[in-house]
Amino acid sequence: MREREMKEETTASPQTNDNNNNNIAMEYEIVNTVTSSGPHLSGLSSDGLILGPTATTTSPPSSDRGSCSSPGSPGDHINPPKQPFVIGVSGGTASGKTTVCDMMIQQLHDHRVVLVNQDSFYRGLTDEELKHVHEYNFDHPDAFDTEQLLECIGKLKSGQSVQVPIYDFKNHQRFSDRFRQVNASDVIILEGILVFHDQRVRNLMNMKIFVDADADVRLARRIKRDTVDRGRDVHSVLEQYSKFVKPAFDGFILPSKKYADVIIPRGGDNHVAIDLIVQHIRTKLGQHNLCKIYPNLNVIQSTFQIRGMHTLIRDKEITKHDFVFYSDRLIRLVVEHGLGYLPFTEKQVITPTGSVYTGVDFCKKLCGVSVIRSGESMENALRACCKGIKIGKILIHRTGDNKKQLIYEKLPKDISERHVLLMDPVLATGNSASQAIELLTRKGVPESRIIFLNLISAPEGIHRVCKQFPFLKIVTSEIDAGLNDQFRVIPGMGEFGDRYFGTDDF
Repeated sequence: MREREMKEETTASPQTNDNNNNNIAMEYEIVNTVTSSGPHLSGLSSDGLILGPTATTTSPPSSDRGSCSSPGSPGDHINPPKQPFVIGVSGGTASGKTTVCDMMIQQLHDHRVVLVNQDSFYRGLTDEELKHVHEYNFDHPDAFDTEQLLECIGKLKSGQSVQVPIYDFKNHQRFSDRFRQVNASDVIILEGILVFHDQRVRNLMNMKIFVDADADVRLARRIKRDTVDRGRDVHSVLEQYSKFVKPAFDGFILPSKKYADVIIPRGGDNHVAIDLIVQHIRTKLGQHNLCKIYPNLNVIQSTFQIRGMHTLIRDKEITKHDFVFYSDRLIRLVVEHGLGYLPFTEKQVITPTGSVYTGVDFCKKLCGVSVIRSGESMENALRACCKGIKIGKILIHRTGDNKKQLIYEKLPKDISERHVLLMDPVLATGNSASQAIELLTRKGVPESRIIFLNLISAPEGIHRVCKQFPFLKIVTSEIDAGLNDQFRVIPGMGEFGDRYFGTDDF
């Protein structure tokens, strides 16, 4: 019988099929003792633990399967959430799974990360099973309610919050009046000894990690844990290990190792392997689906700061002063990111200490072009980054039925010799952008020397511009859901120029 400590739980989602030939054993040697940190609940609300009358649903009898309830989230359908990245973490008892999960969560601190433990889905024991509880095998697949696990993950995949059951390891039943609130998140870690056993569960994972450790090491850790932390004697620990734990490992857990995408030897001691995994996850999280189609599309990495600023400027109740302030902050980030795509030359300087520093020299032949009027809001940020930069203007008027008409342009005479930062906060249909880019190319600017900067982009506009100008670069801070029937970006932020310059009341 296995007695497990209750852990903080929280969320799960997406899809991936088994790949038996994709096992990567990361054999890196780092010998540091890593202590598992406390629970990470970045996906939990402050009142994540629901007790008694405050629960939105009641728990079924503990011997029944029950269901995962999903509190409604008004407005979730307006901007469908991006599918979370689901990581399965498996391995034998005391192999270091929890330590690995904690380390990944710590390093992914700028994303919403939640942990779901397979232990939460233990079946409640029947009266007959309770009479012979010492003979019950908690390490067998039948000990878990896999159907309910699948149900919960299905809801989490669709962006719904769910209430995960809490298992009482003392009485071997689920609490009837307590649940764990699990919210939608960027990353979902599903941890447990048998999470790879069922193919339906494996298919929900984007990455499968097997934490490997020597059998003697695992046994020593288990003896220490059960005797020190749980007050058991060594004889009972060894009896349980030989009767249930080891046969379950040999029969179910070890065979599932072949499904792992990544194998981590030495568990939490393998810092290098964990760092590589976190880097891969960061890459996947920062890559919008359209970025996989168009290599010339660049979305700056999202952080809570960036999402917070987007939340503010998209709020229709925000004051003009705050709208301008937070828009300027976002614009500066986009401009700085766009400048990073300019060519550079190596340069050496002498520091005040008399040492030689090898760095780079900024691109000199550069200019900005703003699409009047919204694009002018981005000029100050560009001037703050590039002292004395020349800025041209293009005015394109909307004449109705989504048609555009170029009515004014004033550009530097030598623009064909410069790299151009084209500025417009919102990329909607792509019509204005296409006309502006066509004008620049007619003026002799090579397409590859144009960097188009904006705050938000609609997929329709991205398709239009990237297909027509495959060598141009787009730099944006967020990609929205799409356009409505009036060709406005949804969820969007309204008429940016009117809100920024204070003419929305006229």
